[in-house]
Amino acid sequence: MPDVFSPTDLGPVRLRNRTVKAATFEGRTPDGLVTDELIAYHRAPAEGGVGLTTVAYLAVAPDGRTHREQIVVGEHSLPGLARLADEIHATGARIAGQVGHAGPVANGRSNGVHALTSSAMPSPLSMQMIRTASEKDLTRVTRAYVDTARTLVRAGFDVLELHMAHSYLISSFLAPGLNRRRDRWGGSLERRARLARQVARVVREEVGDAVAVTAKVSVSDGFPGGVTTEMSVELARMLEADGHLDALQLSGGSSLMNPMYLFRGGAPVSEFADTMPAVVRWGMKTPVGRGFMKAYPFEEAYFRAKALQVRDAVSMPLMLLGGINRLDTMQQAMADGFDFVVMGRALLREPDLLNRIQAGVAREGICIHCNRCMPTIYSGTRCPEWAAGEVIPVPAVR
Repeated sequence: MPDVFSPTDLGPVRLRNRTVKAATFEGRTPDGLVTDELIAYHRAPAEGGVGLTTVAYLAVAPDGRTHREQIVVGEHSLPGLARLADEIHATGARIAGQVGHAGPVANGRSNGVHALTSSAMPSPLSMQMIRTASEKDLTRVTRAYVDTARTLVRAGFDVLELHMAHSYLISSFLAPGLNRRRDRWGGSLERRARLARQVARVVREEVGDAVAVTAKVSVSDGFPGGVTTEMSVELARMLEADGHLDALQLSGGSSLMNPMYLFRGGAPVSEFADTMPAVVRWGMKTPVGRGFMKAYPFEEAYFRAKALQVRDAVSMPLMLLGGINRLDTMQQAMADGFDFVVMGRALLREPDLLNRIQAGVAREGICIHCNRCMPTIYSGTRCPEWAAGEVIPVPAVR
């Protein structure tokens, strides 16, 4: 069993340990550009001992943003992204960029351009129709992934994480309930997976071994018509056979249909509704709206059982995500054959948690999984419990 804090390789990239800071909405790019606040947000867990921190979320095109404040990767954002990469490298950590197109999760009204998806549907975010992606759209988006990958390599990023989960564009093609197409992009899983495999191929062809390329995929979307664990296993086999990816990160849930399936724990419906426009706020406080944010009990490593089915099916490196807060959970993940552990809320609450664990000061985080961090995503993602506990400084472990 490998030590979770031992150095390892992710494709062509050497990491100081096997821990990954998950891509979690930062809310620190009001002009769609890197800010000092965004750098500080990622520098904190990097100085706190994480092996790889992931910037979320880097859109490949303007219509691929969830809302207008997100970064679209291009020449205009390159200098800031390069500065961010340099700052993270100075800590001894590596940096990943979560690359994607939000698809139906994009707020077309905020972005000023209509969202697109596998099959047309109404948007609960913009109160507009989300249009069906045409062949021309898919060609454009695929090229945008290539351009984005090229730019992030120039910026000095170490890892590109292709977003194929959470009902974003690629994921909307994978889910049979969202993808009702009758052309070559719909029907069987092999056809629904065409876009995912195409994007992985063109990105790898563009970057070669200059960086690692991974993908975030779902072990279960958590809604009828979403990606199931059986589909996830078959998709993993396809992606492994294609040979374009260095690892898969196993996630779950749907930002569009069932967001709390990913987070587990408290469901702060009222607090989250208060951050939304008036119409959406009213809708979220109705019984139907409250049903959108279902409460799921929290448990450690809540995706483990489903992720183990993927682990049994493929031999490629896998990253386990979902409720990892304790040293014994990390060790169990290594014993299960997972290659990396991915942490989100635990590091938001305690950015230096991993240094503290390595130093023997702690064995688990103090996050209470209330999810009240979720309503802060538009004003700067943060833990409301921060003031409730004093973080004990521990020297950085190199």
